[in-house]
Amino acid sequence: MTSRIVVVSGDSGIGKTTVCTQVAALAKARGLAVAGILSPSRWVAERRAGIDVEDIRSGQKRPLAKARAEPGRGETNGPATAGWRFDGQSLEWGAAVLRTATPCDLLIVDEIGPLELLRGEGWIEAMSVLRANDYRLAVVVVRPALVTLFLKSLDGREPLLLSITSFNRDALPGQVLALLESDE
Repeated sequence: MTSRIVVVSGDSGIGKTTVCTQVAALAKARGLAVAGILSPSRWVAERRAGIDVEDIRSGQKRPLAKARAEPGRGETNGPATAGWRFDGQSLEWGAAVLRTATPCDLLIVDEIGPLELLRGEGWIEAMSVLRANDYRLAVVVVRPALVTLFLKSLDGREPLLLSITSFNRDALPGQVLALLESDE
């Protein structure tokens, strides 16, 4: 299978997950096999209180992380970063979703971040899935500060880098889908 990777990057809150969600919906509407994970934010009183993980294929969703400042029922059983406490069981569940996501037409990994690229934790399995090339197009969310490190981890593959801004955000889902359809 000839596969391509698109890296979607942009500032926090710009709409990376929204773009991925829209790309997935457009591809599903065209009858394409779509798999992978989304990481939508959970909002409380206009404040980002947490992050969920969603299996794109089944629609199942689990709580992935909560903001460190967010009160909760004790600590989570997973790793923590400066801003987030991750649920270890949800990380494992997301990793299992990724391991079984391919083959597919469209693979979405939202996101590969500090846990994976700086600590070798989280959804590190995503790198093996991406290297296996058992998809036509992969859309991977990576923070701007980590893009160079992610590119180095691809062993010479040259993905298309799409930086989301408030000016191009609405057009990106259609542009990404066009890349997938150009391979048909």
